[in-house]
Amino acid sequence: MAMTNPNTLTIAPRRLQDQLPDPLPRYWHGGSAFKSHFFNAMSVLFPKGERFFIDSVRHYRERADGTALAEQIRGFIGQEAHHSNEHIKYNERLQNLGYDIAGLERALGRRIGFAQKHLPKRRQLAATVGVEHLTAIMADALLTHPQWMDKVDPTMRQLWHWHALEETEHKAVAFDLYRLIGGGETMRRLVMIEVTLFFTYDVTKGLLHMLKKDGLLFNWATWKEGWRFLWGREGILKPIIRPYLDYYRRGFHPWDHDNRTLMQQYQAQFAPAAPNAA
Repeated sequence: MAMTNPNTLTIAPRRLQDQLPDPLPRYWHGGSAFKSHFFNAMSVLFPKGERFFIDSVRHYRERADGTALAEQIRGFIGQEAHHSNEHIKYNERLQNLGYDIAGLERALGRRIGFAQKHLPKRRQLAATVGVEHLTAIMADALLTHPQWMDKVDPTMRQLWHWHALEETEHKAVAFDLYRLIGGGETMRRLVMIEVTLFFTYDVTKGLLHMLKKDGLLFNWATWKEGWRFLWGREGILKPIIRPYLDYYRRGFHPWDHDNRTLMQQYQAQFAPAAPNAA
């Protein structure tokens, strides 16, 4: 029998307890330019990306009326809207530090606009499903390895753990909706290849821009540290390889990776989720 969302799972947005630092410390991740800008580059993608996710799910949400998934969709939309709002503030602080965040966002917005205008709605939902898996497995790795954030500004640590927790909670919502509307396995897999390439391109583009702005693009020590951070003994990308590849398995479901115990551990650290009217 195919796995589905756990029956006891409640999905609802939370508000961050603390405001992001203003001005944002330039190298808030333990003084490391590479580590800070890797996360910063992901933040650039979230406001427009999460709006795309919300739109793709809303298009089909009526198909879930009268099911448990309908309430989970409400929670998904509420959580993603809150994430977008927080990352707008985050990105404004990056812009204030002199990085061309507006330019990076415009380029991303043009591509999303093209996709929304020209691609079938089912394919757009498949793209959301793929990116939600990418963010979910990265979130799981981040929460499983709290030492990765040991030297991080406390407010920024809270932001990323909050975001990771909620990505974990709603990791199967778009997937279940895609399956409900009859989305096929072949499209799901092929679109995942596409979104992986675009996600990698966009994060790399943002990272290179910020390093260049800081005069560190050709700094050997920066790249040596970056390689260790990504692919070293405790590299942050290594734990996601296996769960990423698992996505291509026929019959895969996000909750096949059952990390509810980890999720509950972090839920206890944040204020209770609030009802939403999405």
